[in-house]
Amino acid sequence: MLITNIKGLVGVHPKEKLFLRGSEMANLPVLENAWLLLENGLIKDFGLMSNLNTQFSHLNTIDVSGKFVFPSWCDSHTHIVFAAPREEEFVMKIAGKSYEDIAAAGGGILNSARKLEQATEEELFESASLRLKDMIKQGTGAVEIKSGYGLTVESELKMLGVIKRLKTTFPIPIKATLLAAHAYPQIYKDDHQGYINLIINQILPTVAKEKLADYIDVFCEKGFFSVSETDEILSAAAKYGLKPKIHANQLSVSGGVQVGIKNKAISVDHLEETDDDVLKSLTGSKTIATLLPSCSFYLNIPFANARGLMNANAIVALATDYNPGSTPSGNMNFVVSLGCIKLKMMPEEAINAATLNGAAAIELSQEIGSITIGKKANLFITKPMPSLAFLPYSFGQSQIETVILNGEIYNG
Repeated sequence: MLITNIKGLVGVHPKEKLFLRGSEMANLPVLENAWLLLENGLIKDFGLMSNLNTQFSHLNTIDVSGKFVFPSWCDSHTHIVFAAPREEEFVMKIAGKSYEDIAAAGGGILNSARKLEQATEEELFESASLRLKDMIKQGTGAVEIKSGYGLTVESELKMLGVIKRLKTTFPIPIKATLLAAHAYPQIYKDDHQGYINLIINQILPTVAKEKLADYIDVFCEKGFFSVSETDEILSAAAKYGLKPKIHANQLSVSGGVQVGIKNKAISVDHLEETDDDVLKSLTGSKTIATLLPSCSFYLNIPFANARGLMNANAIVALATDYNPGSTPSGNMNFVVSLGCIKLKMMPEEAINAATLNGAAAIELSQEIGSITIGKKANLFITKPMPSLAFLPYSFGQSQIETVILNGEIYNG
């Protein structure tokens, strides 16, 4: 496939550039008036229209005059396997109920766990498939999916089994994360160590044996898992080769960032609450700060300090946090808009955070996340746009016209 007359070919990063940190994130190479050649599912070549070789004239050609070509979004933090939405809690929030009020009324993570326990694996697969198809049509070309609404051995394994099936069914890279340490089940409310022992002695060995997860995650937060509890779980998971991706500092400065870095976390996610110690700990660190602005938007909580993190020379990624309780949306375009509007990121910074750095946050930036020869041909073509900034500027409207995965047009 040959794509011609591209107004702007976005994210033309060199092959050796696998992530961007700090001030580097403002550098988004765009090749104007370009062509792009796709072959065998990969990016074969690209260049200026003035240098297009006539030897390509026999190929299937798409003329995209006035349009931009982007590398696919890489959504590195989602919870899209769940049994039912929680719109009744949405109404309760509007009425002024707090998170604690909703939990006391049977809502929250435990609500999702109860519903998931009753759902069949087939039902979970079908509903997650619909969500994932919608995300792909909105430009997402790689995704991470967590468990965490199981909270029992059987239900956690059921969720991971669904994710494994999604991996083999969909044409995009999918990474699986074990998040059994999402909340304490009611029966372990007063026996935290009992549940931690269940995770370490029963869930982890089975997950490792059946190769059901790529990562381990823990919700390190006041009222959930403490720093020492988090450390214990991460240390146990490391013995099985599961690398950490941590929920950290969503509701408070919890110490989750530091314990994540100590355990060589691939990423620490959320970071709505930061202080100078958090910024210092991420300065020059290989651990990626993954920010989830649509969660802040939905819950009406503070937005992460993206500018402070970039000034501290951290690697910053953007992701959706798509889940039924705090972010019922998988729209990465809106996340990029929020990155600009609420996190005060420049369009170039937000796009890099949602593509190359998002790919790095799931260890896939060698194969996706930029327009680079040899990488997987996962990309999207926009509608005609006046400029690069028009995409985040026009929040709530889709500017995506065509999605291409593995070098072929995706029709879902």
